[in-house]
Amino acid sequence: MHFVRMSALFAVLAASAALAASLADFERAVQEARNRWAESPHGPMLERILPPTFAPAQLPEARSRGAQVLVQYCVQCHNLPNPAMHNPEKWPGIVERMVLRMEGKGNMGELMQEMMAGVQAPTEAETTILVEYLQRHGQRAIERKLYPELELPSGQSFKIACSQCHELPDPRRHTAREWSAVVARMQQNMAWMNRVVGNVPDAREPQLRIEEILDFLQKYARKS
Repeated sequence: MHFVRMSALFAVLAASAALAASLADFERAVQEARNRWAESPHGPMLERILPPTFAPAQLPEARSRGAQVLVQYCVQCHNLPNPAMHNPEKWPGIVERMVLRMEGKGNMGELMQEMMAGVQAPTEAETTILVEYLQRHGQRAIERKLYPELELPSGQSFKIACSQCHELPDPRRHTAREWSAVVARMQQNMAWMNRVVGNVPDAREPQLRIEEILDFLQKYARKS
């Protein structure tokens, strides 16, 4: 029995070490990409595509082949995407468009070819793995009929803010504690996007209150 327990412990430790190694490789890939952007005249354009607030350690199934392909190819051109950015139905078309761009066949002609110089595109098999991974962890759209509060003032901040960048998430996706961290990250994203684009606050626009968004999500959050 002692031998079995020790074997199980060694297996857990080995798995933890493997995960740490893979995450370290992911972080190196992200940093190498940023270093390339710093040397490229197109760096500022690439960096602004996605906020830099999602890290490899936050990827679901971080040791999976899907996570590996995601980091390997996606950070060549922009900050790491969160699989929950889009719903499963949208990811195949998005990946197809991104692969074409990596091949230098995007909608910017010669400029796209210049921007993608040195960028590697995934094989057909890797593309399939990537799509399946993103679909598996894509954002499941909220069932609006379950949340009539969405049409009330108490649900408006959530609906307006979150739908700007992605599918509205179901509050049951996370626990109340998890939502605190997610909303904090989203707040950073919104601030970053406004900084990059240079938006000036407009008093005529709906005022987005983070407290109201968090209250709504935590009210209907998963219990455990």
